[in-house]
Amino acid sequence: MKIVIYGATDIGCLLATEFFEDHDITVIDKEENRTEDFDKLDISFVYGNPTDPKILKSADISNADVFIACTALDEANIVACLSVKKASGIRTICFVSKEEYQNTLTFNNSEDYLGDFFIDFIIWPEALLTQELFRIVTVAHALDVENFADGKARLLEYKVKAGSQIVGKMVKDCGFTKDTIIVGIKRNDLLFIPNGLTQIDEDDKLIFMGTSHSLDILAGTFFHENEQVKSVTIIGGGNVGFMLAKNLEDMKIKTKIIEKNYERCEYLAQELTSTLVINADGTNLKILDEEEIGSSDVAIAVTNNDERNLLCSLLVKQLGVKRVISRVSKVLNIPLFEKVGIDIAVSPKTSAINEVKNDIDETNVDILATVEQGEAEVLEIPVLQEFDNKLIKELRFPAPAIVGIIQRRSNVIIPMGDTKLKHHDILIIFTKAESVGKVKEYFKVV
Repeated sequence: MKIVIYGATDIGCLLATEFFEDHDITVIDKEENRTEDFDKLDISFVYGNPTDPKILKSADISNADVFIACTALDEANIVACLSVKKASGIRTICFVSKEEYQNTLTFNNSEDYLGDFFIDFIIWPEALLTQELFRIVTVAHALDVENFADGKARLLEYKVKAGSQIVGKMVKDCGFTKDTIIVGIKRNDLLFIPNGLTQIDEDDKLIFMGTSHSLDILAGTFFHENEQVKSVTIIGGGNVGFMLAKNLEDMKIKTKIIEKNYERCEYLAQELTSTLVINADGTNLKILDEEEIGSSDVAIAVTNNDERNLLCSLLVKQLGVKRVISRVSKVLNIPLFEKVGIDIAVSPKTSAINEVKNDIDETNVDILATVEQGEAEVLEIPVLQEFDNKLIKELRFPAPAIVGIIQRRSNVIIPMGDTKLKHHDILIIFTKAESVGKVKEYFKVV
């Protein structure tokens, strides 16, 4: 597949890095925006603006399959996508940073009056980040939360604390709840798929899949899930902070927002009904102490500056906040945040990249989630006729992988070794990112 990317931004670099091994990649942007990271990749680079027909011709747009606009300017992305759509009619993906653009440009493309004047797919990374933060906040102590099968099944990730009853035990002896499967363990910097004889160590990150009900019981038994989140402090009143506060209000969770800009505070106070809006600098330790931020169950730093988010997170951690979550703009900074003690670091870019991967994948396999900053993926794979009546234990994956969930019509099955697959079942599979291609090939969906 030939993919043309407009924007030598961080997202553009992540996209090019993700796709260049299997696809023909061309990046369009100004010469001064090109970085050393792009020079390391086997890609083509065209200098200019895609609204210029000559530039599109240089990028060989007539032979391209997908055009992705991901510059820092919404308007430039929109105009570029519409220009490409008019010039070649290929699939267009547009990144935006404002809600109004997402609402305005998300059309039903089957409507006759649109003609050829539309953008195929609009991605607003901040909205994806808000959804991820909301899932994490509302499940106490979880490092990651993903919902599958219309909420009937989930993935939860927890860290094993010192003194836990499962430290030193083998997986088979832990007595984990029925209808749950431990699909992955992150130990130090190594992610692997365990078996029954794997011993659980302190500070391991355990990744479970199962029915929502069984995971609730598991969490309450082993990870104190019964400690519900009752109070949240959000540092940063931008789009993410605002949308997250609205969602938390709907859950009746006591919420505070700390925002430095006075005019933005006025807007937040008008739009939010029960959230306490505080006009202050989130890096001011005295203010944080006076406002009793340390008593919050969760604190989330979501400004647009990584350094400010890190400082705010460390300060509220010092004040005693139970769980601290931080927004990270640069994906490479995530391990740093976690090493200095931030409980969870998330980036809007990782979710956005996942959306693009799903959109341009030519198979009928969906990537439902990425885990541990893309080290592992959760795949949704249909069962073909030749696997009908095959037992789970008879599957011979060419790479480490585990079937965590089977969707059979409206039912969710957590499989055992003797579980039979049926034609048209949907398998939800956990595997390392490097093994995705082999797993897809095994199920003949490449």
